[in-house]
Amino acid sequence: MRLLLLHGIGGGRAIWAPAVAAFGRAGVDARAIDFPGYGAAPGRPTMDAMVAAAAAEIDRSERTGAGPVVVVGHSMGGLVAQELVARRAAPVRALVLACTSASFGSADGAWQARFVAERLAPLQAGLGMAGLAAALVSAMVAPAADRAVRAAAAAVMAGVPEASYRTALAALAAFDRRAALPAIGVPTLCLAAAHDRTAPPAMMQRMAQRIPGAEFLCLAGAGHIAPLEQPGAFAAAVLDFLQRRLAPPQPPPPRTPCTSPATPGC
Repeated sequence: MRLLLLHGIGGGRAIWAPAVAAFGRAGVDARAIDFPGYGAAPGRPTMDAMVAAAAAEIDRSERTGAGPVVVVGHSMGGLVAQELVARRAAPVRALVLACTSASFGSADGAWQARFVAERLAPLQAGLGMAGLAAALVSAMVAPAADRAVRAAAAAVMAGVPEASYRTALAALAAFDRRAALPAIGVPTLCLAAAHDRTAPPAMMQRMAQRIPGAEFLCLAGAGHIAPLEQPGAFAAAVLDFLQRRLAPPQPPPPRTPCTSPATPGC
C-alpha cells in the first residue's frame, strides 16, 4: 500500500515532510507531489491539471507494483481528491480528506468573494507571497503552535509562485462536489482539526455524514495545517483508520469434524 499526499493552496510537497517521516517510521510508503505550478512542477494549477497530476502519480505507482493507493488530501488537496474519485480518473483504495470541504463557500457566493478578497489583499498591496504568508499563517495554525512550525509554514507559503496561487484560488472558488458525496464508494476518513477556522470540525462532520460509511475524527490541539503542526498524531490517525478499514478479511474458523450427530454443524 502506498499513500499519495496532496497539498493545499499555500503548500507544496515540502509541507508534508514531517508527516512523510512519521509514516516512514511506521513502515508505510508515503509520497507527496507538487501540483503543477508548485515547486519544480511545470504548468498551472487548474483543477483539471491537478487531477491529472494526481492520476498520473497513481498510474506510476501501479506500474511499479506499489500496490493500491490511498489518497490523503489536505485542504485544496482534499478538493482534488474528491474530484479525482468523482471523475474516476484513477483507481483509489481509500480516501483521507483532511481539513477540507466539499464546496467552497456559500450558495450566494458572498463567502467566496470575501475569502478571495482577503487572500488577495496582500498581493494587491504589493506585499508578495511573503507578505501573504505573514498575514495568514498565524491565524491558520493552532494558538499553541510553536515558532518552528509557524516559520516552516510561512516559508513554504512564501515560496509558492504568485501566479500559481492566483490560479489555484480561482479553481477553489468554482469547486462544489456536495452532490457527489453520496457516490463516494471507498473507505473514507474525514479528519478535522479542533482549531481549524477554514474547515471547521462541525462542517467536516456534516460532510462525513453524507459519505456512505465514512468516519469522522478531530485532532485536538491542531489548526488548519494539521499535517505540519502534529505530524505524529496525523499519521497515527490515518494509519489506525487504514488498519481497521483495509485489513484483509479473516478466514473462518475451522469446522469441527463431525464425529456424532450431536456435534455442532453436523
